[in-house]
Amino acid sequence: MGPATPATLATPLTVQPLRDRPGAQLSGSCDLDSRQALVAALGVVTAIPGPVVHLDLSAVVFLDTAAVAALARAAAALSRQGRRLLLHDPPHSLRKVVEMFPDECAALEVAA
Repeated sequence: MGPATPATLATPLTVQPLRDRPGAQLSGSCDLDSRQALVAALGVVTAIPGPVVHLDLSAVVFLDTAAVAALARAAAALSRQGRRLLLHDPPHSLRKVVEMFPDECAALEVAA
């Protein structure tokens, strides 16, 4: 995907269950306008049973720092239960936040 522009950043956040493994796919943009939807989606995702819950981010165009923090909190909550939140194909914005705040993002696990 190309760089985020005002038009792509305005893409609404949607969530769909994954068909092939326990988890969900997020699509769109995660920012101030969609923060409540993201938090609600992560509540559903972290309630999915199983040792590993997958979150496909390949269709996410942008995650702001608060969205990345919400992902880190969800991953930490699962970790405390002895479970994992495995992120797939995160956008460049997530990788930049992880580079800037490695300690705060330590709970995030990206699939190879």
